[in-house]
Amino acid sequence: QLQASGGGLVQAGDSLRLSCVASVRAFSDHVMAWFRQTPGKEREFVAAVGWDNNMKRYANSVKGRFTISRDNAKETMYLQMNGLKREDTSVYYCAAGLNWGTRILESPSNYDQWGQGTQVTVSS
Repeated sequence: QLQASGGGLVQAGDSLRLSCVASVRAFSDHVMAWFRQTPGKEREFVAAVGWDNNMKRYANSVKGRFTISRDNAKETMYLQMNGLKREDTSVYYCAAGLNWGTRILESPSNYDQWGQGTQVTVSS
């Protein structure tokens, strides 16, 4: 079970930090990721982090602005979002999977556990 939180309404240029608390067996064995989805669009990859913060990948649209991290002792993943833009407005979902691979990492099908989503709204 994954529980995402931290969303809200902010202005362009502001920052937010999302959290995802995981109640999964062997959290440190899971690859963790953030996706986002707006109505009428497919779920979009945002960022992923490997088992111990050693590997990270970002979508080009957020690279340099967002930072993903995890704390295995707290079984929690984070997404620090700086320099938010209107186009970042979306529902953000956290996900857990077991595989890290170049071709599969950004696909929702790589992840078998999902949180409920947290809304991020950025106004101009």
